[in-house]
Amino acid sequence: MTTPPPQGNPFAQGQNPYGQVQQPYGQPQGQAPYPPQGGYPQQPGQPGFPQQGGGAPYAPVPPQQPRRKVSFKTIKNVGIVVIGGGMLIAGYILSQDDAKNAAVGDCLKSASTATASKPRMEVVDCSSSEAEAKVLKKIDGTFTSVTAESECREVSGATRFYAQTGDGDNFLLCMSDV
Repeated sequence: MTTPPPQGNPFAQGQNPYGQVQQPYGQPQGQAPYPPQGGYPQQPGQPGFPQQGGGAPYAPVPPQQPRRKVSFKTIKNVGIVVIGGGMLIAGYILSQDDAKNAAVGDCLKSASTATASKPRMEVVDCSSSEAEAKVLKKIDGTFTSVTAESECREVSGATRFYAQTGDGDNFLLCMSDV
């Protein structure tokens, strides 16, 4: 019996007539001719692609968000708010010595910010040399200079008066000299 002649191109060299892949010279049998590419270790699954799903040790870690730097503008704005708040608090504390807080028996002096058109009085200690007048009576209400003077004439020992109107606190102080 004779073997049948090879099928296909009779002049092709190096073809294996039995369909088996030959390894290049110098390569051991059973290994791929080139090492795997991509920087990932070879894992079960599709060759050339890393395994998806349960492969948490190789999951990429998202980069940390950059920290926001505090700018000069932010520091300046915070400083302005703090200084403004401090000034409001100081103004409130200083205004506690105003005439509206005066009671019968308190002594007053003309405030340094007083003007002829807008007189201002501040509460002071009666033993102080700054004391100018002593409150004899405080009357709530709105008064003109004529009505204020006639009200204070009825108070024994009153030599002067101070009427405050228009600031939400309307009152009259009848006073004597210290």
